[in-house]
Amino acid sequence: MKYRRLGKSDIEVSEMSLGCWTMGGLNWVEGRASGWANVDEDEITRAVKLAIDNGVNHFDNADVYGNGRAERMLARVLKRLGLKSEDYVIATKVGHFKGTAAHAYDPLHIRHQCEQSLRNLRRDYIDIYYLHHGDFGADNRYLAGAAETLDALREEGKIRIKGQSAYTAAHFKTAVPVVRPEVLQSWAHALDTRFIEPKGPVGRLMVENELSFVAFSPLSQGLLLDKFDPDNLPVFEEGDHRKASPKFTVDNLRRLKRRMAPIKERFGGSIADLAAVALRFVLTFPRVACVIPGFRNQRQIASNLSVTGLELGSAEVAFIKGLLQRPP
Repeated sequence: MKYRRLGKSDIEVSEMSLGCWTMGGLNWVEGRASGWANVDEDEITRAVKLAIDNGVNHFDNADVYGNGRAERMLARVLKRLGLKSEDYVIATKVGHFKGTAAHAYDPLHIRHQCEQSLRNLRRDYIDIYYLHHGDFGADNRYLAGAAETLDALREEGKIRIKGQSAYTAAHFKTAVPVVRPEVLQSWAHALDTRFIEPKGPVGRLMVENELSFVAFSPLSQGLLLDKFDPDNLPVFEEGDHRKASPKFTVDNLRRLKRRMAPIKERFGGSIADLAAVALRFVLTFPRVACVIPGFRNQRQIASNLSVTGLELGSAEVAFIKGLLQRPP
């Protein structure tokens, strides 16, 4: 397993790390589905052991994943395995669960959620603490206070480095000069590389500020594994955010299946083959420190670990982009 440094910090993370959203199970926030199908904690424990045995050292969590359940499960799993949490890089986030606050980035609420995450994770500090999105309210009224609160939490030793997650280039450009994070986070996968393109607005922002990027959804929620049948659509439970997602429509799955066929022919058609290609594709971009695919079991971890045995050249990256990023 290779390790990469986050920004100008002294923190190094495994290039394949783990996203913990799935560990929160079915969930709702303010009436909206925000979770995944429930997971089995024994399966998660075996999966985490396999990952750690193969060099994974970084787990990405959030207060909103199961509204604390994912953080608590991660702490239990590490304890069950007899491992010291402080030997691993643990990230969590604040921003999508506002409780009784007017806005999730109210400074008092950030402090409350940080303390609760520390309790959930059974730790005295959080390695990477992210602002989970780039909406700071009307006229960005909560931006300065959120940034100041993160600085105070770092000075107090409760967080090691700051991170910024967002879903638009404009939000990143607004937040970075004020928050001054070491690392950015958003989606990045072979279908959409807008945030990691070196010459794109976020790519240039990362170069100018010496920032790293943590890529969530590198498998596009499993779509790049070509495992969903458009003629037999998956059925998702209430509370699973995928139930209402346009990604899982018949038309989208059929279109994707056609585009995936040449990739399968060139690189192999197994789940492990496709996982390796999808993950390595993202890791070829220069500011990407790691990918954080979600997981449910050992089988998925084993498939994702196949990325360690694959390299992609520029021609292969261009081949994949040409297939998957062309207009419909």
